[in-house]
Amino acid sequence: MFTNKHVVLAMIVAPILAIIAYFGIDAALSEKPMVAEKGETYQLAARSNCRYTSGLCSLENGDFKLKLKSESLTETTLSLTLTSEFPLQGARMSLGESESAEPIAMSSTDNNGMEWAIEMPAPQGPESMVRLVVKSNDSLYYGESETTFVEYKTFFTESQDK
Repeated sequence: MFTNKHVVLAMIVAPILAIIAYFGIDAALSEKPMVAEKGETYQLAARSNCRYTSGLCSLENGDFKLKLKSESLTETTLSLTLTSEFPLQGARMSLGESESAEPIAMSSTDNNGMEWAIEMPAPQGPESMVRLVVKSNDSLYYGESETTFVEYKTFFTESQDK
């Protein structure tokens, strides 16, 4: 079987052609990244860490990334910080089960608009959602996430509670 030079050549060339075809199809059919246009609105996708009691929630759209961090959670108040990789012109956040919850303006904690903070009423139940809208370079970015991430729990903290 391996004495025929055509079979040997085909066994060498076939994997190379498969790899070239894989990258060629990806380049031809994949969505090309586009620069955010001024005045447009873009949705942020919540990453998987928003679904767990991690204390962090990452929201992103392409290279535009935001991180929400739960600083403190009491019976009545929730304190969050927002970190952006790009300077923000403003940020508003709402918390509640309905989409009609009134958004509250966040306050910038640094001079370049990349760190923001807010203190708001604590979530009332597991169905509460955090909704966020930020403005950067005259474009709006919005996203939402469950409030599971606001409570920071690890195996270590659970074992100390017992």
